[in-house]
Amino acid sequence: MSEIVSKETVSHVANLAKIKISAEEIESFQKEMNKILEYFKMIDEVNTLDVEATWNILDQSNVLREDKVKESLDQKTALKNAPQKEKGDIKSPRI
Repeated sequence: MSEIVSKETVSHVANLAKIKISAEEIESFQKEMNKILEYFKMIDEVNTLDVEATWNILDQSNVLREDKVKESLDQKTALKNAPQKEKGDIKSPRI
């Protein structure tokens, strides 16, 4: 296995993440990161030329319900629970 991620890189990433790691942990993380990147290399080698692009794994289109207009509230009912009213409108505090 080739060394893609150096110990200095692991130390730098730990510093950026503001975590303290020991020398043993740096070596362990270096090995793990290199293993992960080796898997990515394997994925890069897969021939995907004849594979159709997948935008969504589910065979669904719009699953939302259709909007339907319902009867509106009259002004008196709409304002019934408003804490403050002014000239037929709901009054709210200034922002």
